[in-house]
Parts: sequence; structure tokens; C-alpha cells
Amino acid sequence: MSGMNSDISPSRLTPALGRVLATVSVGFVVTQLDVTIVNIALPKIGADLHADVAGLQWVVDAYTLAFAVLMLSAGALGDRLGARRMYALGIVLFALASLACGLALDASMLVAARAVQGIGAAAMLPNSLALLNQSSGHDPKLRARAVGLWTAAGAVSIAAGPVLGGLLIAAFGWRSIFLVNLPICAAGLLATWYWVPRPEQAPRDAHFDTAATSARPAHAAQSQPRGLDLGGQCLAIVALTAFVAAVIEWRPLGLSHPLVAGGFVLAAIAASAFVVVESRVATPMLPLELFGKRTFSAAVLFGICVNLTYYGMVFVLSLYLQRVRGYTALQAGLAFLPLTGGFLLSNVASGWVVGRFGARVPMLAGAVTAGLGYGLLHLVDANSSLLALLLPFLLIPSGMGLAVPAMTTAVLASVEAKRAGTASAVLNTARQAGGAVGVAAFGALASGAAASQIVAGLHGATAVSAALLVLAGVLACLVHPEPHRAGQARNKAAEARP
Repeated sequence: MSGMNSDISPSRLTPALGRVLATVSVGFVVTQLDVTIVNIALPKIGADLHADVAGLQWVVDAYTLAFAVLMLSAGALGDRLGARRMYALGIVLFALASLACGLALDASMLVAARAVQGIGAAAMLPNSLALLNQSSGHDPKLRARAVGLWTAAGAVSIAAGPVLGGLLIAAFGWRSIFLVNLPICAAGLLATWYWVPRPEQAPRDAHFDTAATSARPAHAAQSQPRGLDLGGQCLAIVALTAFVAAVIEWRPLGLSHPLVAGGFVLAAIAASAFVVVESRVATPMLPLELFGKRTFSAAVLFGICVNLTYYGMVFVLSLYLQRVRGYTALQAGLAFLPLTGGFLLSNVASGWVVGRFGARVPMLAGAVTAGLGYGLLHLVDANSSLLALLLPFLLIPSGMGLAVPAMTTAVLASVEAKRAGTASAVLNTARQAGGAVGVAAFGALASGAAASQIVAGLHGATAVSAALLVLAGVLACLVHPEPHRAGQARNKAAEARP
């Protein structure tokens, strides 16, 4: 490990790592873009395909559900087939599903195509982060900087989604928000082919951390990949889908309706069975022992809080801007513009802050900042000026942009290098699941055609969001103050193990 610090400066990315970073960021951009870009098109989609609010929630959540529940298995397949290969397959599947979304004839077809998009996204995201972690030679400070830039690309795409969506809808209609993915995916596939080295090539590439690779014991390279946990995968799909479906339908049908009550019961049974299976199966899709690490557990729960609040809030705000304030899709998209700058600046700054202070400080500061933004947004009503939205729209992404790269770095640093792919998949699975629940819950709060119902839902959503960010701040305090050093020591120990 001593050779690592002499070969690669933690303050500077090598050209080879920069190319890999650019390539995997393409996948992160399209997966995150399709989480938010669709929100701005929901009123147009509802009018064109005759979908109510519950149907629009499924348009959003079909993607995030498939994304969430399949990510862990995609990580395991990446271990078996190679992260590079799985990443490329994910890009191809995502492109084909995007084309199907753009050609959808009714709401059911759109929901089905969105689910396939989620499968492609699940294949891309954990394997993109695994490729990035491998290419940084598992150097903690270099990884923190690369992860900060990688996360910045995805975070900016999340923030830019409504703006880009508004522009595309105004110029070409709502179908264009899906078709725009095709050239992006084509560029990502070509970059993967030319810029991401195959596993057998990476150790011979002078730009990569050959010292760290050669220092690894021989058996580490020959370890068997994880098997697929089909039982756990099926139970995860049932549990999360049943829960989200019950949350979406409880408002229109009522809590006592058999489908709603039965959905919650089925979700509880499937979740319990999932925990039992994962504790007994030889190769679990969700290694429960990871949650015995305090930093890992706190960072994952932190990610759930962040995604639940943000994804759910963007859904509600899209309804508020267009159905309460009467904005067009373009005007609503431009109203989200302040989110972009906040994400960009704070994400880039986060890598430096993590390298200097560890993950706890930016996570705590980010939770407080975003929580304040949600609190100010709680004061907005139907007659508030657009300026009343400006400060919350700056505080929320600034806080999240500071915290999310730190959270990701904390998770990676809390486990051995060989489990980085699994850890990143667990984190992103939890985050996407949180986002799906947020859309379902906040959408249920804001359901109804009346402006007063949407405003009441906005107030309920902001109150819940502020409370969850307070909880996130508490969780941040449980993270190891200097995770990069802890991770480095752990990885040294893993490499020295006979």
C-alpha cells in the first residue's frame, strides 16, 4: 500500500481514471435523470394517456421499484460476469426501454416500459461505482475525490431533470424526455468499449494502481464470485412492491380496503421471510452482517431519509407548480433551475471536505442545511411568490450535494475493498427504495384535483421531510469521524490476511 501514495496523488485524477470516471458518469446521469425528468411531464402524460394521480405515481415508481429491488442481484451478477460487461448490458437495455417509453400507446405500456428501464438502471449503477472504486486503486482520498465528481454528475442530472424536461416538452412533446436517452446511451456504450479496460488489462495499465494490485494476495484474485439469491430476490420484490402499492392506493381506496390492508400484511410477511432467508442462505443478496458496522448502517439509513424526502418532494412540487400555480411544463422546469447550481457546487466541494475532515462533518452539515430548506418550504402556500421558493430551492440541493458524496464514501470505507460492489449496491438499493416510498407517500398526501388538497399535501410532505432530515443529522453523528482512515486500515488488514 505504500506504493499507492507515491504513484497516485490523492489530489489529482490520472488521465485513465478520468476516462473511466467520465464513462461511468454517463450511466449515472441517465439513471438519475429518469428519476426526476418524468415528474415535470406528469400532467401532460396524464392528459394524453388518461391517467389519474395514482397512475402517475406508478409511472414514477415502476422505474424506482425495479431499480431498487434488482440492484443487489445486479451487483452479484457483476461479481460473476464482470462489472464492465454488466454495465454495458445495462446501457443497452436502458436504451431499448427508453425507446419503448417514447412509443407507449397507453399508461399500462408506459408503466411496463418504465419497469424495464429500472432493470437497466439496476445493472448500471452498482457496477459503475464498482468500476470507479477499482480504477482508483481503492485509495481512500483519491476515491473520495472521484466519488465526489461521479456523484456531482448524477446529482446535477437529478436537479437538471425538471429543467431539461420542461424544455424538451415545450419543443417536442413529453415523449422526447425518454427518446433523449438514446444518444446518451450510445455515447456511454462506445466509451465503455474504448475507455474501460477489461479485467485482464487493468493490472497492466500504468495509469492504474498496479502496486495495489500486485500487493493483493494470490487467492484474492481467485475468490469465487457470489451466487444469485433467487429466493431473497423474489421476496424483496414482493415486499417492496406490495408496500408501495398499498401506500399509493390507501388514499383513494381507504386503509380498510382489502387490497390496501392485504398489501401491508403481505409486505410485512414477505419482509420477515426475507430477513429469515438472508440470515440462512449461503450467498445472501443482502449480507446482514454488514449492518453490524455502525458507520455502514447509519450511512444507509441516512441515504433512505435523503432520497425519500427529495424524490417525494419533487413529485409534489411538480403538481403544485403546474396544477396550483398554473405553470406550463417549461415554466415549471425553469422554476427548478436553482436546484442545479446548488447541487453542482456542493457536490464538488464535498470531495475536498471529506478528504480533509472525514464523512461526518459534511453529512451533518448537509442534513441541517437541507432540513432548513424543507422547513422554509413548509411556509409556502398557493399565493406565495416565486421568490419564496428560491431560498429553499438553494438550501435543499446544497445540503444534499454536500452530504451524499460523503455518505457514499463512508459506506465504501466501512467495508473491505473486495465488498465494495456489494456495499454500493446495498446503499443504492436502500436509496431507490426510499425514493419509491417517498413518491408513493407524498403523492398520496397530495392526491386530489383541488388546489387546496395539493397545498395541504405539500405542507404535510415538507413537515415529514424536515423531521426525517433531523433524524438524518442524528445518524450522521454515528458515522466514524474519519472513515477514510478507518477504511484504509481495514483494507490493509484484508490484504495482509494469509
